[in-house]
Amino acid sequence: MDQAILSIIIGAVSLVIGVVAGRFIFAKNTKKQLEDAENQAQTILKEAELRAETVKKEKQLEAKERFVQLKADHDKELLEKNRKIGETENRIKQKEITINQKEAAIDKQVKENEVIKENLNRQIEVVNNKRTELEKHQEEHIRRLEKIANLSAEDAKAQLIESLKQEAHTQALSLQQDIIEEAKLKANKEARKIVIQSIQRTAAEITIENTVTVFNLESDEIKGQIIGREGRNIRAIEAATGVDLIVDDTPEAIILSSFDPLRREIARLSLQRLVSDGRIHPARIEEVVEKTRRQLEEQVMEIGERTVIEMGIHGLHKELIRIVGKMRFRSSYGQNLLMHSRETANLCGIMAAELGMNPKLAKRAGLLHDIGKVPDEETELSHALLGAKLAEKYGENPAVVNAIGAHHDEMEMLYVISPIIQACDAISGARPGARREIMQQYLQRIKDLENMALAYTGVEKAYAIQAGRELRVIVEADKVTDIDSDKLSFEIAQKIQTEMTYPGQIKVTVIREKRAVNVAR
Repeated sequence: MDQAILSIIIGAVSLVIGVVAGRFIFAKNTKKQLEDAENQAQTILKEAELRAETVKKEKQLEAKERFVQLKADHDKELLEKNRKIGETENRIKQKEITINQKEAAIDKQVKENEVIKENLNRQIEVVNNKRTELEKHQEEHIRRLEKIANLSAEDAKAQLIESLKQEAHTQALSLQQDIIEEAKLKANKEARKIVIQSIQRTAAEITIENTVTVFNLESDEIKGQIIGREGRNIRAIEAATGVDLIVDDTPEAIILSSFDPLRREIARLSLQRLVSDGRIHPARIEEVVEKTRRQLEEQVMEIGERTVIEMGIHGLHKELIRIVGKMRFRSSYGQNLLMHSRETANLCGIMAAELGMNPKLAKRAGLLHDIGKVPDEETELSHALLGAKLAEKYGENPAVVNAIGAHHDEMEMLYVISPIIQACDAISGARPGARREIMQQYLQRIKDLENMALAYTGVEKAYAIQAGRELRVIVEADKVTDIDSDKLSFEIAQKIQTEMTYPGQIKVTVIREKRAVNVAR
């Protein structure tokens, strides 16, 4: 600070000296000017000293104020640190007090645990002594029981286990039957609701197709033209179409017989054209049959396209469309295959919608489930597996493929729609009037049902009634108890379910009655 002031003074003096020197040079000859200069220099010097003194005092004052401010900040910071240190010390003291209290509590607990442990040891010792005494009394009691009953403990245990096992088995069968009945009641109620709703919303034809077609004629004279000289025309028709023509005494009619409806349709259309044209000879017959066959192929494609459009099914491969059209000329147990597939598809769509599933996918699988019944080539595969193979070949959804292959349990069901297809196929086939059943097969099924019941011990008679929908079993009262009757009914129902194939369901009723007969004389 002093050096700065001194520098200012020296600078001022130098300035004054310079000015004086300059003035002295310019006024050498004037003494008055020199004196004035000296006086002015003295004045400037004094002013410089005063200014320097003033600046010095100001700087000292600023330095003191700065020092006071720094000291105040330092004191404030020191006080804050001291306060924090005090708080930390208080927390540490509080923790020490808490720790000391916990240590005292732990010490107290340890002492109490030691006392409890000693008490437990004494109690365990008493219990062990009593257990030893009890085992001795039990052994003595067992020896007395064996002596009284002349039966060892192992034999008694085995008899007890056997009796408990039989009782548990009976109770388990009863409980299992109750659970099954309850589950069936709930499941049947819900399933019946869905099935009834689906069937009510689906209109279906109930006509049964035969293996013959009647071709009507305007007059019996045309029969001679159809037969031809020495029967050459009728032989040509049969050779070209693969259909048997039966010309009998039926007036104005010829019967076309073949298991293949497609062949019968070709023969019918060909005969219609030949009769309309009037030219009936072997060459013309072959020409007309071939032309009819080509037109029928176009008609098959048209039927398939119209069917998928009516069903609202899109993106189906052309070959699958052709197969769907061919189903119009096939029948299964007298039921038209296309009508059956359409009905199954409608049922599947409605049932899937009721269950909150994809109705379009279910309807698609329902329409295609029997495509294996109309193969272009003969194969050893079943129609379900062949249909799954065809669907997979033409890029169908894996769920559709699985539903087709599994609707007769020949494949494992991997998707939820598979059992729906199976159920709807059974509904369509088991509907009254939908299919024919050969009498021999029906009688054999009734006989097998009765023989299955007669094979059980204690069964006296068995009758299949209501067209095989109910089996009544009459048992001997001396050999079968009431509990055994429940068990027998359950076992027969399970055996029928696992070993027989039948439509719908079969009710098994076991009847046991005790008759006491006396004669009064």
